[in-house]
Amino acid sequence: MLSVLSVKGVSKRFGKREALCRLDFELLPDSITVLLGSNGAGKTTLLRSILGLVAPDRGAIGVLGRDPLREAAAVRQAIGYVPDQADAYGWMTARDLFRFLRAQYPSWSQERADRLLECLRAPDRTRFDAMSRGEAAKVMLVCALAPAPRLLVLDEPFARLAPPTREEVLKVFVEEAPFPGGAALVATHDLEVAARIGDRVLVLEQGRLTAEHELERLVAAHAGARSLPQCLRALYATNREEALTR
Repeated sequence: MLSVLSVKGVSKRFGKREALCRLDFELLPDSITVLLGSNGAGKTTLLRSILGLVAPDRGAIGVLGRDPLREAAAVRQAIGYVPDQADAYGWMTARDLFRFLRAQYPSWSQERADRLLECLRAPDRTRFDAMSRGEAAKVMLVCALAPAPRLLVLDEPFARLAPPTREEVLKVFVEEAPFPGGAALVATHDLEVAARIGDRVLVLEQGRLTAEHELERLVAAHAGARSLPQCLRALYATNREEALTR
């Protein structure tokens, strides 16, 4: 089975700081993987490497078998990306951004974009520089989902959202993602969110993957003992402590 995403032996340094160290994992079709890690753990560097914005020093990344650096256009069309903050120009509205993205993505569905805008009650003619954080997050999610990408990459998409807005965004994400045959990688430090959306969890600390667990097995291993967020909290705390003592 061809993986949607493969990361093999990936390492990256910025000066003396080791941002990523020999990362190995795959995302298989029809899966949602949560990437847990504290600030500075290397989550954003890893996501930017997958997007082809950062070149690894060692190792290889494949998106549907394609190299994000050498086949940038094809890889970009296969990925839907939600950043932690909206990266559109301030003068743009959602409709302006849609027109721009529609030309970049052959699989763009305006019907899907309109439906999701309505479902999220997101503004379509408000400038980004006049939107609240929650409104901008909704529009970014719509943009990522509209072309039905094979790979969804989300960087702290639910962080600092007001509870009602977070619930709206989570609901749409859970209902829509991943698309058939696709996969999603969601970076977060929110254990409650991780417990609600993921099939699998990867723990990243100081650039190293310190744990990898199927959430279903994690629940079975602690059946009757803890809630899933508590299991994740214990797993995360243990692996972070181990990473910090290396």
